[in-house]
Amino acid sequence: MIVLQTERLILHQFHLSDEDALDQIFGDPEVMRYGPGSQSGQWVRQWLETCLKNYQKRGFGPWAVAEKTGRIIIGYAGLFYYPDIDGHSENEVGYRLARASWGQGFATEAVSAIREYAFHVLGLPRLIALIDPQNTASIRVAEKIGMQYEKEVMLEGYTYPDRLYSITNPVIKG
Repeated sequence: MIVLQTERLILHQFHLSDEDALDQIFGDPEVMRYGPGSQSGQWVRQWLETCLKNYQKRGFGPWAVAEKTGRIIIGYAGLFYYPDIDGHSENEVGYRLARASWGQGFATEAVSAIREYAFHVLGLPRLIALIDPQNTASIRVAEKIGMQYEKEVMLEGYTYPDRLYSITNPVIKG
């Protein structure tokens, strides 16, 4: 099911058949540098199964990102729910793209569309992005879509804090 379309991209719900495309992304140590490191095919399958459950439970999750021209999956972008970040439930916008798709504005294009969807369709009051302080490319994406640095947060299992960027829904304020 197609969720969003932009000028150059289609964002659609994942299917278990997308496992091979994601193996390439999650298996690339450079793509996974600011995360848990490269992952196995079994991990990818579990991640996909969680995505499918979240579509049913929350109505959102990470979606496949494909270029309109070839419809090949180049990564994911979407929304993640966290029940407790510093005592608050939050909805994070997150993404990962294959290395061949870096530097072409795809992340900003996808995340901008997701921000609009989250605010105007889902009615979410705010979005956050949790970003490794050294990941300057993701910091730029967050800032381009209007997010501002709020604070550092220590997530469970991490050895150093991430930066939390946020943006408030202009319609809901507060």
